[in-house]
Amino acid sequence: QVQLVESGGGLVQPGGSLRLSCTLSGSIFSLYVMGWYRQAPGKERELVARINRSGNTVYADSVKGRFTISRDNAKNTVYLQMNSLKPEDTAVYYCNARHWSSQALDAWGQGTLVTVSS
Repeated sequence: QVQLVESGGGLVQPGGSLRLSCTLSGSIFSLYVMGWYRQAPGKERELVARINRSGNTVYADSVKGRFTISRDNAKNTVYLQMNSLKPEDTAVYYCNARHWSSQALDAWGQGTLVTVSS
């Protein structure tokens, strides 16, 4: 089975930066569209960013220009570089892997908490 392990969350001040990492095991990394989602307290989980095999990316309007998603196929790892963090970015961030050929083949990371506060 596909497993995703996340790291990089923590407490930062507004305007600071964090880099999240997510490593896939148990399958072929290059066959998956990778994404980052987040869920703030009392709110619905939302897409933050995603990247496909070709390197094409999409971002939520709320993070565009501040966050960058990237992938390293040699390391089976997807990253989310978060700059200029705002308190409203506070959430649990989840890594997602979706097989390019099947909506049924989805895997989720355990979640990593990002808290932006002074």
